[in-house]
Amino acid sequence: MAKGGPRMEVNPRQMVQLGAGADTGPESLENTVWTTRLDAVIGWARKFSLFQYPFVTACCGMEFMAVSGNHYDTDRFGAALPRFSPRQADMLMVVGTIVHKQAPILRTVYDQMCEPKWVVAVGACAVSGGFYQNYTSVAGCDKVIPVDVYIPGCPPRPETILDALIKLQEKIQDERHPLL
Repeated sequence: MAKGGPRMEVNPRQMVQLGAGADTGPESLENTVWTTRLDAVIGWARKFSLFQYPFVTACCGMEFMAVSGNHYDTDRFGAALPRFSPRQADMLMVVGTIVHKQAPILRTVYDQMCEPKWVVAVGACAVSGGFYQNYTSVAGCDKVIPVDVYIPGCPPRPETILDALIKLQEKIQDERHPLL
């Protein structure tokens, strides 16, 4: 902290003295003790440890690969390594068109994921069926599974995907843990 700030700076020698009978008032403890709520710590840990399962079916997969590359670096958001088993993932990325033949498979993948789980619909086809207005396409993956974040675009830009990841992290941070 900068000198002259409202808080007192404590060096390691003073910290040792605090335990040895030095002044233990609130001014000295504020630099050595942090207090928080347990659900805030759990939310913080969850938002920076997203294990994604990519359900890629169409051309938006190229944009998904671009986001996973080193230029955009999803590792700084805690969502770098994709898991290719739904039992090891807690974030499902539905990328591309979902047809009626794939809908039961998508539902099975969602059901196999561990709790808590979040779903991100990437691209116009996953969000609303896209330009495929025919009998084979599902008009959005939210007809099959619940969706937490929608990413529009055909294809969506990598910056849009990162923005949606930040929005999902904010949602995860604000969720209340069910056991607390």
